[in-house]
Amino acid sequence: MKFKLILFALLFSLSSIAQNKATITGLLSDKDNSNLPLQFANAGIKGKNIGVTTDEKGKYTLKIEPGNYTLVFSFVGYESVEVAITAKANETLTINKALGSGGYKLEDVKIQKVTNREKETALLQEQKKAIEIKQSIGAQEMSRKGVSDVEEGLTKITGITKVESRGLFVRGLEDRYNFLLVNDLQTPSNTPFKKIIPLDLFPTDIVGVLNIYKTFNPNISGDFAGATVNIETTQAKSVTKLSVGVGYTTNNNGEDFLISSDANSSKGFLGMVANDRKLPSFYGTIPSAVKPTPDQYKEGFNNNTWNVDETSSPINTSIGILHSEKFNLKNGNSINYILSLNGENKYVIRKGVDRTFLQGLGNYDNNFYKEDYKYQTQSSSLLGVKFKAKRYDIGLTSFYLRSTESKIQDQLGYTNNLSSNPNILIRLNQFEQSDYFNTQLLGNLKLTSDGKHTIKGGYSFVKTAFQQPDRKFIVGEKVSETEINTSYGGNHLNRQYLDVKGNYYYSALLEYNWKFNEKENKKSSRLAIGYNIFENDLSSTYRILAGQRVINKNYTAPINTLDNNIIDDINNGILAFREESNADYKVKLNQMVQAGYANIFWNFSDKLEVNGGVRIENSKVILKYRNFSDIIENPYSKVNKDKLYVLPSVNAKFSLNDKNNLRFSSSKTITRPVTMELLPVSYISADGKSELGNKDLKDSENLNIDLKYELFPSDKELFVIGVFGKQINNPIERVFIAGAGGSGQLTTYKNSKEATLFGAEIELLFQLNRISKSLSDFSFGFNTSLMTTNVDVEFGSNSLENQKSRELQGASKWIINSDLKYEFEFNEVMKNTLSLVYGVYGDRIFAVGGSGVDHIYEKPFHKLDLVWTSKLSKKIDAKLAFDNILNPEYKLELGNNSTIPVIEDSKLMESNKRGTGISLNISYTF
Repeated sequence: MKFKLILFALLFSLSSIAQNKATITGLLSDKDNSNLPLQFANAGIKGKNIGVTTDEKGKYTLKIEPGNYTLVFSFVGYESVEVAITAKANETLTINKALGSGGYKLEDVKIQKVTNREKETALLQEQKKAIEIKQSIGAQEMSRKGVSDVEEGLTKITGITKVESRGLFVRGLEDRYNFLLVNDLQTPSNTPFKKIIPLDLFPTDIVGVLNIYKTFNPNISGDFAGATVNIETTQAKSVTKLSVGVGYTTNNNGEDFLISSDANSSKGFLGMVANDRKLPSFYGTIPSAVKPTPDQYKEGFNNNTWNVDETSSPINTSIGILHSEKFNLKNGNSINYILSLNGENKYVIRKGVDRTFLQGLGNYDNNFYKEDYKYQTQSSSLLGVKFKAKRYDIGLTSFYLRSTESKIQDQLGYTNNLSSNPNILIRLNQFEQSDYFNTQLLGNLKLTSDGKHTIKGGYSFVKTAFQQPDRKFIVGEKVSETEINTSYGGNHLNRQYLDVKGNYYYSALLEYNWKFNEKENKKSSRLAIGYNIFENDLSSTYRILAGQRVINKNYTAPINTLDNNIIDDINNGILAFREESNADYKVKLNQMVQAGYANIFWNFSDKLEVNGGVRIENSKVILKYRNFSDIIENPYSKVNKDKLYVLPSVNAKFSLNDKNNLRFSSSKTITRPVTMELLPVSYISADGKSELGNKDLKDSENLNIDLKYELFPSDKELFVIGVFGKQINNPIERVFIAGAGGSGQLTTYKNSKEATLFGAEIELLFQLNRISKSLSDFSFGFNTSLMTTNVDVEFGSNSLENQKSRELQGASKWIINSDLKYEFEFNEVMKNTLSLVYGVYGDRIFAVGGSGVDHIYEKPFHKLDLVWTSKLSKKIDAKLAFDNILNPEYKLELGNNSTIPVIEDSKLMESNKRGTGISLNISYTF
């Protein structure tokens, strides 16, 4: 009863407040276009944080407190109009206005358009007008869907799925088939294990628009098969915002947690322990079988321990600060700046089976139950300054991305097919850090005042660093909950130091544009001629220390406090850490790609537009390495690759009418391997697994074709159906083969002969008021990709392949993404959006099988999220998100088509559950 009375009182209060307000409404029209309704124009109160945009009919409505105000109407590229008004309580004031371009030129529209491009409706209109096949998601839509980072935002695009720790899959194709641009400039990855930067490092605060190109154009990199992602960093607006967030995930937070003792500290909380784990200087820069004395060991490893702390995982936290400002100068010039700082930490626990099969046999080689405990930190900062004049603009943007992970991994079971001893414990203690610093200079210049001749240019310099300092293993037999029995030798007390240093990376672009043949509809044809270049120079070192026994010793000790035993045995001359790196410890890679291109956009008529061109790309790769058996001082062996690619493309759009388009695209592109797929580095683990790059990998060459029909029933609705096909020569694939001696599992990469892909896509954005007026606040989005693939492989006596043909590794047969949106208001200020988001992908080959053992398949993963975003007041926004509500099991399974008998009961190779998360983010705008 009390609750009902309180609710009634609140409703009565809100009603009373609403009744005292004035209503301002009207229609805005386009003076330069026969006074047609002006959609997406701005209507607001000058000096107040009150404003709306017009709907598809050009209508706006404002509710304000009584008083004297200045009403401001504006639209991109049009002159603003101000009207002085007196608003009276409970009265409606109707003001209609026509806006015109006045002294503004068409080129001004293009420059200023970026601001509004962050809105969903504006991006949908851009997609409708574009000649190429692309999709975009802006800051507005990402905010509505509760998206906190770029990677999550891209999963809202048709045909894109996210796989934990493995990045984005586009049209079923994995990370290696994608490419990343930042503000149109090519950029490297921060990790050698991925083709592009893990996009969850980019918080949405620093992103204005994400553009996803699913068809190739000559002005983007020829390294294209799945998609090219172009991140446009956010444009400065007058805003200062503080955001804080907390998160809890079942089976991850509030649980027993293992963390390395050196990471369980203030420095560790910030992820700043890499320096304490670096290789001691007495080992030198060149491996030389150094065996340190006890005093050297004490000094060199003073802040680095084998011990692990048992603790509890607290909640995840995040914080972000955004400040930007714009200043209008004389003569219509302006300058703006933006500063963004973001940081977060997260506790992750994964538990499940971890198995491998013996190649050529139907029984397990490894059979473990694995527990991972990962403490992760991420931080980013962005500083941007832009000056804009009438004929030119120039901007400088710098951003820094940093991620760390402190990981403890316990594997309990048996290895090397020794099922008679199922209590072997292998502990991995690993710290990983990546640093990425990118500075960009971008500019646009109008060579003529009418904007028909323009030049744009940009330069980017990037420094990257990836390291896993002191990646160490403990191996023994678990004899109790807290103790192991062990002896020195083998993989026990193995220490590894992986350091991939980006010496330098630079990229540049220069493009000339000429507009000509302007038609009555104001559309022009355009010629673009440009030049791109990037050079990537990096070196990799992989040093290995082994705990060598001087005197045989077998002992039992607590697994979490083994450091004391190790130090005692070093001091007593029983144990020593000697370097056992081989000649292949260091690899150098230099890659330079230069490209020239010409691209013409021809406006044949009101209905037909064609974009055709060619990109000529020269790729040079110099790989320096030594073989495992070489002498360390020997000169490097070299692999030189120098190839010229001619990459034509054509994109065409035929407008059936204002709401219907037909699109066609055809192109030739290439796919370059991921860095670690190419480097001849043998990355090993104590459980017998290893990964080895293939220096002889070739670039894949791709033929692409797309056909698509689009229907835009309204400014907020979309229906698309399309088909696509690809032929990939020399596709790059992940394969498993037996390790040395027939035991263990080696992951490597190879070129198959040829792959073909055929698929279809369907996308739908639907306002549910078409079903019933009572559903006017609801909308539904759905997209799916269906695909079939076939790979022709080398098959015969010298091949490990089981069949002559199969599906393409990493490609799903189908993908589904959908979302249901409900928008509602508690009052004029408290606007809310509730989004239910679902995604799932079909079976796909994780790794190609061989020697009679079938492929390993990644099984479907159903992800359901619920996001509630709310404007609590004019200055406070909130986001409440429920993540992975269904909490399904992530699984890798052996297929059912092995040609040899499989004697094990379970074909489950790997499994874990992520848990269901709940997070709350509050932001305050000053």
